[in-house]
Amino acid sequence: MTTPFWIAGKPRTGEHTQVVHSPWDGAVAGEHGVPSAADVEDAVRAADEGRAETAATPAHVRAAALDHVARSLTERADEFAERITAESAKPITWARAEVARGASTFRWAAEEARRLSGELQRLDTDPGGTGRLALVRRVPKGPVLGITPFNFPLNLVAHKVAPAIAAGAPIVLKPAPATPLTALALGELLAETGLPAGSWSVLPTGNDVAATLVADPRLPVVSFTGSVPVGWGIADSVPRKHVALELGGNAAVVVCPDWTDLDHAAARIATFAMYQAGQSCISVQRVYAPRELAGELTDRVVAAVEALGTGDPWRETTAVGPLINVAAAERVESWIREAVGAGGTLRTGGERDGTTLAPTVLTGVPEDARVMADEVFGPVVTVNPVDSVEEAFARVNASRFGLQAGVFTRDVGTAFRASAELAVGGVVVGDVPSYRADQMPYGGVKDSGTGREGPAAAIADLTEEKVTVLTGLPL
Repeated sequence: MTTPFWIAGKPRTGEHTQVVHSPWDGAVAGEHGVPSAADVEDAVRAADEGRAETAATPAHVRAAALDHVARSLTERADEFAERITAESAKPITWARAEVARGASTFRWAAEEARRLSGELQRLDTDPGGTGRLALVRRVPKGPVLGITPFNFPLNLVAHKVAPAIAAGAPIVLKPAPATPLTALALGELLAETGLPAGSWSVLPTGNDVAATLVADPRLPVVSFTGSVPVGWGIADSVPRKHVALELGGNAAVVVCPDWTDLDHAAARIATFAMYQAGQSCISVQRVYAPRELAGELTDRVVAAVEALGTGDPWRETTAVGPLINVAAAERVESWIREAVGAGGTLRTGGERDGTTLAPTVLTGVPEDARVMADEVFGPVVTVNPVDSVEEAFARVNASRFGLQAGVFTRDVGTAFRASAELAVGGVVVGDVPSYRADQMPYGGVKDSGTGREGPAAAIADLTEEKVTVLTGLPL
């Protein structure tokens, strides 16, 4: 059965189809229609022509649509989790967690749709403003092009679609070619709502179509999650558009001298360095620990990593599944070899079997090795000793990335220092940087991108202030 794509809220199948295979065993996950150039044009034109109607849609209609999606995801959680695992090979336990998060994202967006009211400002604080009142509202900047990656085929789609609907902005979504089926299933839920037809489309096209969509002046806002070169390339190609970028990182953990529960730190580091095979922008990649604790911490991280279930993503006990394709696994494997050749020590893992890479722990890796300096996006973590918290913070900040960092400390002063000094978008105290609450502002600095996700923050990013001044009022 061919899964349809969605043009202006209506299903189409098109003349051509594309089969999606599991990265785990090559099994067919599904088949979907491929939009033609005419289909793409219809989607963009509908978004452009429907911008006024979408912006004028009552808040209760937008909120009800978002609530419907949230409820439906919860009711059909097993179905959506299985679809995520089938096309991405994400372990089923993590797929279920993603569905729960996706439902939460739509629920938060529904709440934001209801409270998007603007504010009043008295202008008679100066003589020239006597009798005047300003109504400051947020209005959509225009139709949005949302481009999402493969690693969260539901929740990262939710973080593009839900805020746009809440804000009253039409959205044309282009999901990753490797994992489009979940986004297309989400279209089924959106089609059950009372949203205007032109308010959303889902285009499972190849990446070659993305440049055309990015350049189209009828889509003045681009929200992209993906690789650094592509993201900055988008921003450079359309300097007059509003571009929001979430470009990943090489997230660091600092274990401070006052932290005594090494078992807890090791368990959290192991779990969130390896979860989803490390294919997360805030997967733990670098760990800095006091020299006197680094050896003991490393031993415990190794033990925790080796206890993780690896392989078949359909097994309930699997925590670490395969990478998205063989090329990705080969790249990560080569980076591990490079790190060892540069003087690092391989403590565990490193072996590859097709798309599966054994969870890997390295120590003593030079800071300029790619597993330290770049985003590895694989099940690899490094643990290096430092002589002070100051040195650890300096090493965190030396990265060209700045998404999130984790700091294991119970000292309030150190926690506030970390918040003030670390050049990242988010600091998680007492835990790993992989923690993300979907309602909070999320994003980075430097090569980690620009703009923030999270429904409220994204709505602010997709809208602009519009002022209406009322005159001759008795205030």
